[in-house]
Amino acid sequence: MSSRQPSKRPEGMSTRSVHGGETRPKAHFALTLPVVHSSTYTFPKTQDLIDYMEGRVQRGEEYGRYGNPTQRAVEAKLAKLEGAEMALLFSSGMAAITTTLLAMVRRDSHLIFTNDCYRKTRQFAASVLQKFEIQYDLVEPEAEAISRAIRPNTQVIFTESPTNPYLNIVDLEKLVKEARPRGIKTVIDSTFATPYNQRPLEFGVDLVIHSATKYLGGHNDLLAGCVAGRHGLVSAIKDLQGILGPVPGPLCSYLLARGLKTFALRMEKQNRNGQLVAEFLERHPKIFRTYYPGLPSHPDHDIACRQMSGFGSVVSFEVRASLEECSRFIDALKIPYIAPSLGGVESLIEQPALMSFYELSREQREAIGIRENLVRFAIGIEDEEDLIGDLRQALEQIP
Repeated sequence: MSSRQPSKRPEGMSTRSVHGGETRPKAHFALTLPVVHSSTYTFPKTQDLIDYMEGRVQRGEEYGRYGNPTQRAVEAKLAKLEGAEMALLFSSGMAAITTTLLAMVRRDSHLIFTNDCYRKTRQFAASVLQKFEIQYDLVEPEAEAISRAIRPNTQVIFTESPTNPYLNIVDLEKLVKEARPRGIKTVIDSTFATPYNQRPLEFGVDLVIHSATKYLGGHNDLLAGCVAGRHGLVSAIKDLQGILGPVPGPLCSYLLARGLKTFALRMEKQNRNGQLVAEFLERHPKIFRTYYPGLPSHPDHDIACRQMSGFGSVVSFEVRASLEECSRFIDALKIPYIAPSLGGVESLIEQPALMSFYELSREQREAIGIRENLVRFAIGIEDEEDLIGDLRQALEQIP
């Protein structure tokens, strides 16, 4: 008889969302995560300080800029969700991106960004990295285009998957095969996917980044970001975070922990809402084109099916209407709010031409693929029948 024990089934995503990374018992035997409002942490006597500094004892924090017990508990949960050795929490998603990139590059570095990654990420490259003579290229979000842009001094490939607003999917397996033999680090902003739908580390990606403001928090009431990956890489980023200081506060960390408890439940509902709304829009005669990776018509549908377990709740679409008619359609909707951001329980909608790219001329927007009739719908957890009914009545008002 074999002595091998059957492998233990990995915990499900909802179990990890509720219990992942949490200690038992917690301080004061509390059920929920305690919020530690302290910027300073004391040492009982001088020898305790010396033992801590020399690494003979492990203890909690020393000073608030280097971490907080509430923050550390959330980081442990995020690492569990991503299957990472370590996660690090930041005051915003952009703080996670900028600190990570600054920690990974040197003066003679070359970086590759995909040309439809988050606009502020591209602005950071143009306005900050170039000041330090760091070279970069913007390329199409395809493994082949990324491969062609690689130079001898390329250190980092940074992309999103899915991307914003057209939800393009980067083939992670191909990306890693191009980067790893050359010693190039890969960083994926997986905010639109979440660890529920996609775990880039399982494909060999080095670091995964999230704007935790979005799906992870889930309630439009906090700003936070995170990076997750191997201990050595994340530790180096943590060292720079301690210098730059973009740390989250304890209350923000607590709100994120509370939001994560229902993360899997929300994602199940939002995935379903996204798929059903996308299918409705694609069939509607007043919609010119619908962008959603769960649709067979999406150019990256096959890649998405291979590397994602769900497709999220952001649906972008082009209305058969002018800019003004498209605005009237949005104003006629009763359920979604006109607002930026995504991933929360409330549905949000926007015209990118009038929200994120308002200061650009029509010609400038067209040049980067932002058309005047483009709408981005970030769907919440409302009932799908109500969402579709609301879209139907608003579309009927377009001439």
